[in-house]
Amino acid sequence: MPARPKVALLTREYPPEIYGGAGVHVDYLSRALGEHVELAVHAFGKPRSAPEVAGTYQPWDALAGKEPQALALQTLSVNLAMVKALAGAELAHSHTWYANLAGHLAKLTYGIPHVMTSHSLEPLRPWKAEQLGGGYALSSFCEKTAIESADAVIAVSARMKEDVLRAYPKVVSERVAVIHNGIDTNEFRPDPRTDVLARHGIDPTTPYVVFVGRVTRQKGIVHLLDAARYLAPGVGLVLLAGEPDTPAMREEVEAKVAELKTTRGGVVWVQAMLPRPELIQVLSHAAVFVCPSIYEPFGIVNLEAMACGVPVVASAIGGIPEIVEDGRTGFLVPFTPDGTALGAPADPDGFAKALAAKLGEVIDTPGLRTRMGGAGRARVEASFSWSSIAEKTAALYGRLLGR
Repeated sequence: MPARPKVALLTREYPPEIYGGAGVHVDYLSRALGEHVELAVHAFGKPRSAPEVAGTYQPWDALAGKEPQALALQTLSVNLAMVKALAGAELAHSHTWYANLAGHLAKLTYGIPHVMTSHSLEPLRPWKAEQLGGGYALSSFCEKTAIESADAVIAVSARMKEDVLRAYPKVVSERVAVIHNGIDTNEFRPDPRTDVLARHGIDPTTPYVVFVGRVTRQKGIVHLLDAARYLAPGVGLVLLAGEPDTPAMREEVEAKVAELKTTRGGVVWVQAMLPRPELIQVLSHAAVFVCPSIYEPFGIVNLEAMACGVPVVASAIGGIPEIVEDGRTGFLVPFTPDGTALGAPADPDGFAKALAAKLGEVIDTPGLRTRMGGAGRARVEASFSWSSIAEKTAALYGRLLGR
């Protein structure tokens, strides 16, 4: 029996330091990949005790600072430290721009294949310029350099593959493989308990809409808050949304939430990303989950909601239509961008009203809620298992290594 390939997985996020969908992806993929390869995880941050973690890395002290440019330079220093530790690996697999440069440099330094998973694309997130300043130019450089020379690019949706080829015309289609994100349906399943709801002031007897995501332009939270003005008075709104990307985003969202609370009750904003068991309980009791993103290459949070038996109302963008079956597991709301750098809806009020209308339709029809929730659960069980995703990923490694 041939030896399993030695794969170095490079990532910014790894348990317990996870804040977004890419981190969730890496967490579950690494668990499933262990059955197929000899996996060594290299991550940003503090030391971890998990046996698969081969190294953790901190920025260089000489680059200390909190301004966006300094933070980007700190990321580059971590990438360099990672590369030094990769001697002996047969393949490097990087996730997000935070680790892409390390994968590229490992390819050059050790002559090994580099696989990068594209969870999002910097050219399609221009609003990051307001968050990162000159750091956005550095993040864009890292991604462009890596993606154009990677031996294989994994796109998390078919739409994501189209975006990769459009944004980076030097990348040939044959080097881009579509391998979807997944979900652990044993962990994400309906939770009948209500202790977490009580702790956060969420009334389980009132139908509520739940949003989970970062407070950023990309996730469309401002459009959801506008839509909430059109929901029936008895409908609650629960926002599981952590630290805003910028002070300006914080001020904008805080103002909209404060205004909303003057006109309706049941508005709960949990300003933290909850541990998974708590998240699962809040999802399980929601009448409907909403994903109003203006850019979403995949949208793993939609799978999480569906696994908990909750209907989804989401923007019809990116990879979301590959997850949510319109009219069966939820509703897709058409989205037309305004053509500006921020990619806001061309008709913001129209988009808000359309979101509210579909949310209201689900909430007002209990039988529909039940049918859609059951169909969503069945869909994730049938199509989005991590074991299948790990098999496809390991097969890609094998092709690159000639095994």
